[in-house]
Amino acid sequence: MAPPSRRLQTKPVITCLKTFLISYSLIFWLTGVILLAVGVWGKVSLEVYFSLVSGESTNAPYVLIGTGAIIVIFGLFGCFATCRGSPWMLKLYAMFLILVFLAELVAGVSGFVFRHEIKKEIGKAYEKAVMSYNQTDSRSEAVNYLQKKLHCCGVKNFTDWSATEYFKENGIPESCCKEKCSPESLKDLDKAETEVFTTGCFSLVTNVFESNLGVVAGVSFGIAFFQVIGIFLACCLSHYITNNQYEMV
Repeated sequence: MAPPSRRLQTKPVITCLKTFLISYSLIFWLTGVILLAVGVWGKVSLEVYFSLVSGESTNAPYVLIGTGAIIVIFGLFGCFATCRGSPWMLKLYAMFLILVFLAELVAGVSGFVFRHEIKKEIGKAYEKAVMSYNQTDSRSEAVNYLQKKLHCCGVKNFTDWSATEYFKENGIPESCCKEKCSPESLKDLDKAETEVFTTGCFSLVTNVFESNLGVVAGVSFGIAFFQVIGIFLACCLSHYITNNQYEMV
């Protein structure tokens, strides 16, 4: 057992570490809440972009929601472990933070390195969705949503629809219309030019996706390196408690 004088000298250090780690754990808990919010936002706002690639509903928002929920739980666990002063709990908390650090670092690097490739794939997927447009499947619904939302039409411009099977029977989709289009205009490119959006969706779709991908990658990097602080504090506190046989009151 450590001498009483040494224990008295160590107590302020442990109290200080405890205060910092609780503060960190609360901030860590808050990041979990933010991820939950981003997951819900992604489910509502960005799922249409993923559906262009997969052709069906994506699980990506649920991954964010699940990750956020786990971080919320472990954030609370970190506060409990710190208040309890349990070395094994603190070590478990540090191990979890290391896993989060590695996962977010990989996600951030992957998003940054492959952002251009992902952008190209989204563009190709959108072009394929336009060419196979039938107004009924999930990809067609995504195309309609994007054309209305971004005020665009076709891949490079509205004339791209003339190469599709859908155009031969129905003309340009109504989602391209600025306001209200006549059926005759939708089947005639010259007449349609004044009634539909003339800007193509390719550049708009890929730019929107790339800008959101940059935000996600940046947040991943920031949160990843933030974990280093928690790992350091948890390991230090566990070390001091173990070496000095300090018991939290």
